[in-house]
Amino acid sequence: MMKLLYKWKSWWRSLRKFNYSVIKLGFSIFFVGFAFRLIYSQSAGFSKFPYVKYSHISPPHVDSFTPQQITVETSPQEDIAGKCNLFIGDWIPNQGGPLYTNETCSFIADHQNCMKNGRQDTGYLYWRWNPRGCELPRLNPWRFLELMRNKSWAFIGDSISRNHVQSLLCILSTVEKAVEVDHDEGFKSRRWLFPSYNVSVAGIWSPFIAEAAIFDDIVTGASTSEIELHLDKLDTNWTKLFKSWDYVIFSFGKWFIRSSIYYEKNTGLGCHYCPKRNLTELGIDFAYQKVLRNLIDYIVTSNHKGTIFYRTSAPDHFENGEWDKGGHCRRTEPAGEGEFDLPWLNKIFREIELEEFHRASTRASNRVNLKLLDVTPLSLLRPDGHPGPYKFFQPFSQDKNGKIINDCLHWCLPGPIDSWNDLLMEMVING
Repeated sequence: MMKLLYKWKSWWRSLRKFNYSVIKLGFSIFFVGFAFRLIYSQSAGFSKFPYVKYSHISPPHVDSFTPQQITVETSPQEDIAGKCNLFIGDWIPNQGGPLYTNETCSFIADHQNCMKNGRQDTGYLYWRWNPRGCELPRLNPWRFLELMRNKSWAFIGDSISRNHVQSLLCILSTVEKAVEVDHDEGFKSRRWLFPSYNVSVAGIWSPFIAEAAIFDDIVTGASTSEIELHLDKLDTNWTKLFKSWDYVIFSFGKWFIRSSIYYEKNTGLGCHYCPKRNLTELGIDFAYQKVLRNLIDYIVTSNHKGTIFYRTSAPDHFENGEWDKGGHCRRTEPAGEGEFDLPWLNKIFREIELEEFHRASTRASNRVNLKLLDVTPLSLLRPDGHPGPYKFFQPFSQDKNGKIINDCLHWCLPGPIDSWNDLLMEMVING
């Protein structure tokens, strides 16, 4: 039976009633050294290597979702497991700051390069995630590369996934700079190699995870027609390479808000926001659940010998309006208890994510090692970590009162999502 990272009933009650409770039992964890053998495979523009099996790693237990500084209760199950909940904790001051800067890392996208673009406050850089009841070590890039020697990683999803992989590249490049070795024609999917360790890290562009025809203007990026989304067909850009990767991280969701026509068996079912079409409005939740269920079914039956993560959706923090209506994110420190609710879209995603993982737990085989990387609760508390107006270079150089479209969805690098990689390493090494 596949090991999942949460107790469903507690999750479901927590989500439905917004009565947050969690588990606390700590103990200190030491890293266990072990050697890995990795080979990365690519085709259609990506290099191909054979695949090597390795040991199964057990997942930790996750029970609830609480915002910062909520009282924690213990659970008999966690007492037996002897492990704390990595995803329930607090952001605490970290005088050490980030492991890298915009000057030491060349992998930061311009729109997330907040310091280069003129952001003056730096307080958001000096916090770290601290689970209650146990210690979460910072990712040690030397140790990580040594443990991952000859192994391959793939981050599959949308621009938040790309944001995440750039964070990991920046951290690891403090030891040895990654070398780009492959990319697709549009440079949306790319692969890097740390040559001394033969560790490969790939970012695969697949914003729906499923097969989708996207009609965007090449110059402006504006949509010229509804997306044609095939709910029953997974994107071959990643499926053809799936078994070649040792570690895979899926994450998607935000693109489902776009106007789309839904298909199954090449037949139109309905749509989301297509007022000019004579089609039934089916909604975002309908499509997201269909695709996520298809993805999990594919994983469960794949006999994949590696470790597979599903990263939950990361919330945006627009205040005083949406992105196109003057919404902004001007916070300079983490939020406190109750300051932010999950945005409506993330509530939809979260309910479906938990339901589908519960469903998978009743039918998964022990051949699949699937883990839930639940970044939602800790990310909800970081409204200070977004580029805001500093997605643009020196946005107020011409007019200090100018109206600038803010980015309160993606994350500054360095920034809070560097902690996502601390969680990844802890889950891989100590399970």
